[in-house]
Amino acid sequence: MKAMTYSRYGDDSVLELRDLDTPRFGPGEVLVRVKAASVNPVDWKIVSGGLDSLMMTVFPAVPGWDVAGVVEAVGLDVPEFRVGDEIMAYARKDVVAGGTFAELVTVPVRTATRKPASMTFEEAASLPLAGLTAYQTLTRLNLNANDTLLVHGAAGGVGSYAVQIAKHIGARVIGTASERNHEYVRGLGADDVVEYGDGLVERVRAIAPDGVTVSADYVGDVEEQTMQLLTPAGRHVSVADPSVALNGGLYAWVRPSAEDLAKLAQLVDDGALRVDIAATYPLERLADAFAQSREGHTRGKIVVTP
Repeated sequence: MKAMTYSRYGDDSVLELRDLDTPRFGPGEVLVRVKAASVNPVDWKIVSGGLDSLMMTVFPAVPGWDVAGVVEAVGLDVPEFRVGDEIMAYARKDVVAGGTFAELVTVPVRTATRKPASMTFEEAASLPLAGLTAYQTLTRLNLNANDTLLVHGAAGGVGSYAVQIAKHIGARVIGTASERNHEYVRGLGADDVVEYGDGLVERVRAIAPDGVTVSADYVGDVEEQTMQLLTPAGRHVSVADPSVALNGGLYAWVRPSAEDLAKLAQLVDDGALRVDIAATYPLERLADAFAQSREGHTRGKIVVTP
């Protein structure tokens, strides 16, 4: 099979299209023919060695964790799926090795759910990591219809899902975004949108004088502003700033969960959650996909198709 690999940490120049053997799949795993895989910032951070202190990498490694495809074979003890099933997964494993930017990938069953017929493979591949991050952070904060939620980075991959999920729950949502993305965030359902940066506290106070009961940080470097805006009993989470724990907040990293992903897929199928695709690249242009992701201004997900 063809796969994008890297044999040492570095920039995008270390990526190489190679022919690899078909990966072996063990008990509790399925072998998936990849139809689409989406790019997340963590992918190029891993290639650069940014997560070396957290996760072991086995070279030559194939990056990528988000995937949608067709089950080609099933391992032992896999009653959940059959050959030919269309599935989607946040296929993170315990080590960085056989990832999703390839023609074939092994997927732990605990990470996968069926792809709704209403979703394209590109849409299905774009949902897992970012969607799960939004869903799990808001769920862990017990967001409810009585809350006013501040979403830092509301136009981003995770923030855009958080806005929609929060509105489905019934919360009031205030999003931060650059001015050019204000209409986009309102289109996702946000009640109010404000410019991020200097003056954020005053802009939020102007529309929510009593502050916000929940804050979700998906960009980092906003903890000081968050603490000025939270009500005394407010809850807050960050996926980018560990210092939130010093102020009683939650520092969270997404977990693979077939159950949670199935709930997200159902929201899409019901029309309560939309998936936006910003760009699609062939497998051999993964470096270009990484470069676009690294710019940090993409609205919607970047997808790679073998």
